[in-house]
Amino acid sequence: MAYKAPVRDLTFVLHDVLAVENYGNLLPDADLSRDLIDQIVEEGGKFAEEVIAPINRIGDQEGCVITGDAVTTPKGWKEAYHQMVEAGWTSLSADPKYGGQGLPAIVSMAVGQFTAGASAAFSMYPGLTGGAYSGIEASASDEIKDKYLPKMASGEWTGTMNLTEPQCGTDLGLVRTKAVPNDDGSYSITGQKIWISAGEHDFADNIIHTVLARVEGAVPGIKGLSLFVVPKFLVNEDGSLGERNGVACAGLEHKMGIHGNATCVMAYENAKGWLIGEEGRGMNNMFVVMNEARLGTGLQGLAIGDAAYQAAVAFANDRLQGRSLTGPKNPDGPADPIMVHPDVRRMLLEAKAYVEGGRAFILWTALQADLQKASDEAVATKAKDYMGLITPVLKAYLTDKGFHVASLAMQVHGGSGYTEHFPASQYLRDARITMIYEGANGIQALDLVGRKLPANGGRAIMSWFADIDAFVSENGDDEAIKPFVAGLADAKKKLQEATMWLMQNGMANPDNAGAASTDYLHIFGLTAYAFIWAQMAKAAQGRIAAGDADPFYANKLMTGRYFVERILPDAGAHLKKLKTGAEVLMQMPAEAF
Repeated sequence: MAYKAPVRDLTFVLHDVLAVENYGNLLPDADLSRDLIDQIVEEGGKFAEEVIAPINRIGDQEGCVITGDAVTTPKGWKEAYHQMVEAGWTSLSADPKYGGQGLPAIVSMAVGQFTAGASAAFSMYPGLTGGAYSGIEASASDEIKDKYLPKMASGEWTGTMNLTEPQCGTDLGLVRTKAVPNDDGSYSITGQKIWISAGEHDFADNIIHTVLARVEGAVPGIKGLSLFVVPKFLVNEDGSLGERNGVACAGLEHKMGIHGNATCVMAYENAKGWLIGEEGRGMNNMFVVMNEARLGTGLQGLAIGDAAYQAAVAFANDRLQGRSLTGPKNPDGPADPIMVHPDVRRMLLEAKAYVEGGRAFILWTALQADLQKASDEAVATKAKDYMGLITPVLKAYLTDKGFHVASLAMQVHGGSGYTEHFPASQYLRDARITMIYEGANGIQALDLVGRKLPANGGRAIMSWFADIDAFVSENGDDEAIKPFVAGLADAKKKLQEATMWLMQNGMANPDNAGAASTDYLHIFGLTAYAFIWAQMAKAAQGRIAAGDADPFYANKLMTGRYFVERILPDAGAHLKKLKTGAEVLMQMPAEAF
């Protein structure tokens, strides 16, 4: 059951749906030619299939091993990473100033779907490096950038983000790691961090940690936090590696999944660190890293679901059990493949609809990330608004549905899926963490309703509603895609109604907003899916109308029809639950649970 990179589907979204090559005038420094994009996507797919996917199972079985404070990754992982570095895959979207290729985020996120689908745990090593790179690039001094970013861009050095401590995860205001200024402009960092992905390994000569800490004497809470760059090995003036810094892996977590990724307890003992940005701005600067990680986590959850779906399809075509309700479809065999059974098809179509819709949703969001840098100020502002609004939705909704798809895939496998002889178990275990880390999904929902919706007077959501209205108005008379347009209009109406309910009831009782937040996020996710499925339906129908006989387009419409008829109605249930408010959740005394 080999992983197959969904190259054909991604190129359809990139060119037929999003028409990315048309944005070259807005992003003059980005090469968006169709030939280049296709070449990168195709080669990225091959690399994922041929180099990364074969080591995924090994990583799950062997895991990482710690000896002293040194961590050894599973067999073949270090070699695969070095192949990735040598081929230039780690530097796709890095700034050419630091040796990167300067490609748009939409290209790197397309390739990232392949990497995460081939091995979620492996993809975290370059993924964490990319997040740390972005945080340093956005806020650090030129001296720090010049020292660290070139080798992080190349992949020669890797990076991490260090936030969580034993006493605090979501509430980072409780961080105790301290930073004491030194005479040379550096700081001495002392404390413990936990659950640090890729905190120690044998891939690279140096690991560049970005660490939240509190400068001695700073105010309590979030406002007293600062962000520091703390290398595993100090870096000399000539760029060579110096002595070992006071940071070490004190242990590895024993996890349910993602066994191939080293999830570390990191001990800092008078480690030398350098301030990124200004004192007291640590959370502001870390949000650059966190937001990129949240998008990457949404991508990861969806990509795992895609791999699980592929395995389930292969199993459903091979497994012979029972006969079709309408008569044998494999008369010469002892039974029919389970693909003939309606309920198996229900599970596979649901998985397919979530995977293909999510894949397009990711690329649409990546396009907004690129448009934030547009030369047109209005375009850039709108894209920034959308990134703020959509990030918590993408992270939470896609990881929730990625896990759901992995669960469906296990069900398709039946008892075989519950064994370790088939890949369904690993996919389910790997997918579960994506709903938790980088901000648990409930926190994403609170962020959406509490911060992102009211930001700038609700400008982002109003702009997004206007875009949906414009699409519905423009395509409402197109009979070929009428169910998609009608479904989108209805979902938008429900989301608008939910938004108004929050405005009217959330201020009066904040618990109402908290109680409604997850249902609201799911209505939002369904509406986002409805919007992208309507765009995909329009593009596919356009190709069919032009005489293109490729069955890909008819299949796309059939999958989208399943979404509209069998998944989108869930928005109504979420709206009804949302309107019940907080009373049913909060009235029971704690001791009654």
